[in-house]
Amino acid sequence: MKKVVSMIAIVLICIFGIVYISSDLITSRGAEQPSSSIAPNGDSDHPAADFKNKELNIAVFMGGYGPEYWKEIISKFEAAYPGVKVNMTISPRIADVVRPQLVAGNPPDLLAVADTEQSGLISSLVKEKGLLDITDVFESKALDQDMKLKDRVLPGMLESTRFSPYQDGKIYMAPFNAGPMGLIYNKNLFREKGWKLPETWEEFFALGQELEKEENYLTDQNGHKVKRALFTYQGIYPDYLEEIMYPSLANAVGMEQLKRIFAYEPGSFHTDEVKKVLDMFAKIGVEGYLMDGTLNLNHTQSQTDMMLGKAIFIVNGSWMENEMKDSPREEGFEFGMIPVPVFHQDDERYILSSYEQFSIPVRAKNPELAKEFLKFLYTDESVKLFAQKSNGAFALKGAQELSKPYLTPGVYEMFSAYDGATAIFQDWKALPKGSKIIIKDVLFRDYMTQIMTGKMTTEQWMERVEQVFAQIQTEMAAE
Repeated sequence: MKKVVSMIAIVLICIFGIVYISSDLITSRGAEQPSSSIAPNGDSDHPAADFKNKELNIAVFMGGYGPEYWKEIISKFEAAYPGVKVNMTISPRIADVVRPQLVAGNPPDLLAVADTEQSGLISSLVKEKGLLDITDVFESKALDQDMKLKDRVLPGMLESTRFSPYQDGKIYMAPFNAGPMGLIYNKNLFREKGWKLPETWEEFFALGQELEKEENYLTDQNGHKVKRALFTYQGIYPDYLEEIMYPSLANAVGMEQLKRIFAYEPGSFHTDEVKKVLDMFAKIGVEGYLMDGTLNLNHTQSQTDMMLGKAIFIVNGSWMENEMKDSPREEGFEFGMIPVPVFHQDDERYILSSYEQFSIPVRAKNPELAKEFLKFLYTDESVKLFAQKSNGAFALKGAQELSKPYLTPGVYEMFSAYDGATAIFQDWKALPKGSKIIIKDVLFRDYMTQIMTGKMTTEQWMERVEQVFAQIQTEMAAE
């Protein structure tokens, strides 16, 4: 999901906004539930007496993984900690509920809100120093294994600026799930047509030319022949294109230069190599490779059109199969994923890895129980439950294989997109407190439509980004 909101903006929203609870918002209150097989710290009759406050309030962003995992893991936690009651609020627009609570000084005890969620709530909390230091959680022992919790997490994640945003040796966010993000395609269609999956950008655009042949047209529901587009994306949410941007930048400029970009270093974004990446976006849009209507579509609309065969590729992550499980699709549709193309056949390949995160607000009323719940989420039982109910995998060592019996073949096979590719994460340096800059607006929302329609050049795009980088450096120097 992503928009950063300053505290001033939050206050205005609180004053003028209306917090609404609608059909897409689910509130779950604790009740008697079946017992869990997890015995906290190895003690089968461990009571919740260690916690004076036995009521836990959590807020969850409901994206492609759905609510079922959360309902059941809460039941298991309540069963393992008798007397504890967990109140969950879950919604696709969870930030609309949480922001006024933050302003009022009454935040949830734990947030499961992706920074990819469109509001940018987490980015705002990072800038405002509003998240609790949870280093002690990861230095403590796992609930169901004889090892520190930090040793269960995928290598490099906790040290990144995503989870240690201030690079002060402390952890403020905890990894949730992880999975590859790349180009989703219909495996069955490629088999039927005998098409080769493109490994380079040259092969990618050559496939676009192949689609010009009438024999490759789609027959729509009215029996009419319609040309398939090469590509579509979630038009009104152009930040999905980061799944192309960051791996392609790593391919074109190298990881060290990408780190300088993530640190907003002046001059890092205005290079010939960066322009080569940006030109790919312009070519897709201006030269007719983009599906008609893409720019006005949301994520589910564009994803449905792709599944109906109107476009060959769409950018997305391994959650798409679960998110679109009830959506119409072309007959025989079968999910597949590949990393984004590279510029030369022998180039090193990169793939962006998805993640969501857990966090505890500084002003949470029950941080200790929130920490215990967080550790409970990292148990093997929780990992398997997430795979079973949400068709996803935790960002833990061995989680992919532990989840394998419960994942659909399509999702499990998507993890093969990691094979032969280096996984990378977004690693943007934390912005200064009070900064109004939203870096993903600059990279995607403000200008992508103009690039795709030829109303802005990639040279102008680079210049705008460099202006923002300079402003950020000024703000950092003034801290």
